[in-house]
Amino acid sequence: TMVLSCRLKAKRLTGGKVELLLLNQNQNDNRTFDALIKPSRIKIGEKIIFDGGKIYGTVSAEKQITFSTASINTIYNLGMMPLPPYIKREPEKLDNICYQTVYAVNPGAIASPTAGLHFTKELMKRIKSKSINLGFLTLHIGYSTFKPVKSEDVTGHRMEKEYFNIPESTQRLIEEAQYKKSRIVAVGTTSLRALESYDSKMKDGYTDLFIYPGYKFKLVDCLLTNFHLPRTTLFILACAFAGNKLIKKAYQEAIDKKYRFYSYGDAMLIL
Repeated sequence: TMVLSCRLKAKRLTGGKVELLLLNQNQNDNRTFDALIKPSRIKIGEKIIFDGGKIYGTVSAEKQITFSTASINTIYNLGMMPLPPYIKREPEKLDNICYQTVYAVNPGAIASPTAGLHFTKELMKRIKSKSINLGFLTLHIGYSTFKPVKSEDVTGHRMEKEYFNIPESTQRLIEEAQYKKSRIVAVGTTSLRALESYDSKMKDGYTDLFIYPGYKFKLVDCLLTNFHLPRTTLFILACAFAGNKLIKKAYQEAIDKKYRFYSYGDAMLIL
């Protein structure tokens, strides 16, 4: 998946600042998007202006914006990389490269699949030289992936659906690995969710699979993943895969040895 430049800045007609994170495009009106809008006190029907007034948007419903243009390229050209809020700086031009994986092709994500950021083209060549197959898939990461889990009982949390696709070439690699009893390594929690959804007889569509402790993994044997924020579906998935005790031990060692956490941070391989 390729990360969209979906963080936009605008102004109210009064001159006040507005910030938006575009989420899903409306299927019936390509000018309209679901969005997280700050400040939240903006009223339905209020107009905001972009690019010095060349383009404007109207808050058409709660958490929804309708643009004056239907050009998707024009809309995203207004935007910046949607760096997570814990990165306390404005996005820079370098983030357009560093916040994308080297194999990103299909636009659609609002956050980076960060485990993949560790891969370079040279590293991928070295992996292939070891006779290790590389398969590619798409899962467009949405807001649901990193939205905090607020319910005390994780089973009460609901994931919103995210689009995924596993191409035929990758399906063949999966079948070959299963036949040879080779291990399947998921690069990132979102790849793992797509693979586990595929094992449920889906290969293209939308998944709302939420993996938490007690889940029985059907396809994935190993996981490469970054160190995640607590109370997120990503951290909970890692606990489900490795067990709470081992994850807590790994995180404590990462803290003791001053590993870098989160999006631009270090990774661990769970075997």
